[in-house]
Amino acid sequence: MRPGTEEELSAIVVGAEGPLRIVGGGTRPVGRPVAGDILEVSGFAGIRLHEPGALTLVAGAGTPLAEVEAALAAEGQRLAFEPADWRGLLGTRGEPTLGGMVAANVSGPRRVQAGACRDALLGVRFVDGTGAVVKNGGRVMKNVTGYDLVKLMAGSWGTLGILTEVSLKVLPAPESVAVLVLGGLDDRAALAAMTAALGSPYDVTGAAHGAMGTLIRIEGFAQSVAYRSERLAALLARFGAVRVEAVAEPCRALWHGIRDVEAFRAATGDVWRLSVRPSEAPGLVARAGARQALYDWGGGLVWLLMPEGEDLRARLGAFAGHATLIRASDEVRRRIAPFQPETAALAAISAGLRARFDPKGILNPGLMG
Repeated sequence: MRPGTEEELSAIVVGAEGPLRIVGGGTRPVGRPVAGDILEVSGFAGIRLHEPGALTLVAGAGTPLAEVEAALAAEGQRLAFEPADWRGLLGTRGEPTLGGMVAANVSGPRRVQAGACRDALLGVRFVDGTGAVVKNGGRVMKNVTGYDLVKLMAGSWGTLGILTEVSLKVLPAPESVAVLVLGGLDDRAALAAMTAALGSPYDVTGAAHGAMGTLIRIEGFAQSVAYRSERLAALLARFGAVRVEAVAEPCRALWHGIRDVEAFRAATGDVWRLSVRPSEAPGLVARAGARQALYDWGGGLVWLLMPEGEDLRARLGAFAGHATLIRASDEVRRRIAPFQPETAALAAISAGLRARFDPKGILNPGLMG
């Protein structure tokens, strides 16, 4: 099924007698496998409004993300939250869509400075599980009344409604970028260096550590980037030699690799993502016994390559944070809850929301369960 209008989509939902598996570009098979009739939203495509002066873009949820990024680049703008492309990591094809990006709240390394996808989301249109067409938010941040459905839809993975249109805040692309590279640091020293960089006044837009070394990113006007890079390199000299890379394309390639977790692309094993306090990250990684680790967001986000079928949460025990199974076989994702189990209080709230927006339980049922 591939509706092209909200009326057609509403009629499909109203007439549905069983589960619907919502598909955008089909590039992010995360969560428990969903059995049901496939409902494609690629028919809701196209940029409806782009006001460069107002830093606003409105587009159909089925619009390819590449089309949106190309339109923004033509005006010297970008999506500041740096949405990741997991096709290489997950072994999928197709084209990531704007709606899929929002439904998964996809964000990249710049989130540490610019916030997540949900922080740039201004408004949404969607069809809920009763077939009702819902609009919330607008083209400015202050237009939020009643339920903050704009934020609620980000990260709901299609379980509360089927997105048809999204409005986003965009930002100017930087004139220049530089990356400070520190080699040979162990995890704890790298965490200390990243913490020092993020706590400095030099407006760091990325801090990551892994097999590629320890990387710190600075962006902005060329003269400012040069000044801040020099000062930050001096600040970090106590951790070892600091090399500054200032050629734009290689710098972007480095961060695309981190954004898309390319280090794990060809490696066998399951991929988990930890969201933790940066200070606790090295200890958790040591307990996990991972084959490989990639620290992002200054250590607040950690990607782990683990043996296939192993329950990382059982291995780690209780900790303050979340563990999400991003890549695994269908069998493993049925056996191990991909998303962090909710507390009883939060589970009750989630159940209440699903009962309100999807009373028949037909929208990607069980995906987040």
